[in-house]
Amino acid sequence: MPSRKVWIIAVLAVILAWSTVMTVLGHLAAVMALLPSLGLLVQQLTAAAHGSATGPARAPAPEPAGPEEPQR
Repeated sequence: MPSRKVWIIAVLAVILAWSTVMTVLGHLAAVMALLPSLGLLVQQLTAAAHGSATGPARAPAPEPAGPEEPQR
């Protein structure tokens, strides 16, 4: 497994453990306040693990062969 994925899994495990501890200790309000940020972090880490969300850059389409229109 590449080291990049190991780091991603480690970060997600730490975040999950932290959230679980906060919930068990009764800090549910803190967990609920941070939930959107945690969701965004997970989304960004997932996108980073799988490469760019837009996919690889593609070459421009080849120009059609034939008579060209004059530039205006």
